[in-house]
Amino acid sequence: MEPLTVLETGSRSKPDPAKLWVRGGFPDSYLAASDEDSYAYQRNFVHTYLERDVPQFGPRIPAETLECLWTMLAHSQGQLLNASKLASNLSTSAPTISNYIDLLVDLLLVRRLQPFHANTKKRLVKAPRVYVRDSGITHALLGLADYNQLSGHPVFGASWEGFVIENLLSVAPPQTKASFYRTSAGAEIDLILELPGGKIWALEIKSGLTPKLAKGFHNALEDIQPDRSFVVYLGKDRYPVTEETEVISLYELAEELAK
Repeated sequence: MEPLTVLETGSRSKPDPAKLWVRGGFPDSYLAASDEDSYAYQRNFVHTYLERDVPQFGPRIPAETLECLWTMLAHSQGQLLNASKLASNLSTSAPTISNYIDLLVDLLLVRRLQPFHANTKKRLVKAPRVYVRDSGITHALLGLADYNQLSGHPVFGASWEGFVIENLLSVAPPQTKASFYRTSAGAEIDLILELPGGKIWALEIKSGLTPKLAKGFHNALEDIQPDRSFVVYLGKDRYPVTEETEVISLYELAEELAK
């Protein structure tokens, strides 16, 4: 079952990604009669996957352990992967955690976003960032049933970031390479898209309605020299924030990327 995207649920006149963000892209969840029904579907999905589907793909993995790991990944949405820390919390080894995450990645439940490799003399972060791919599952793992609960939770910004990444990659041209950029000095860009033909787009993702750009973003632009740069935010208006960077809605950027 293919997850829905913001282009399939919005409209040009009134794009509203909030419902899709809260409920996730699985049609039965998105189209549920209420947020409560959607949340129940997601919780049932998690348990069914852990207890019935996952055991078919390899050696027996304790469902309780895997659910704890999945939940920990939801709490640390978008953060750098630290397998040793996760292993310590679950009283197991880092290689075992890596194997479990490999499985979740293979099942398309988790995304490992690799760091961008630039030809600079800067000291770059080498660890990948990890995201639970479907926002509805992320929220269900954290016990968040509606927008009000999500808006008051620390994962709010990171959840929006993961949601934006998944939607953009779902409509990006085939062979597009996705990564993030971060140096030890603090230069950082949330998403780098290397498009077919060699064009590079740099995307900063903000969960507010009045996005402000940090110095680290401008420094990263100087390092990478992308062809285009955007700030993707929760609003609907499009406007330049600098001579080189536009603020844009997720819906409009997804539409432009899909072209």
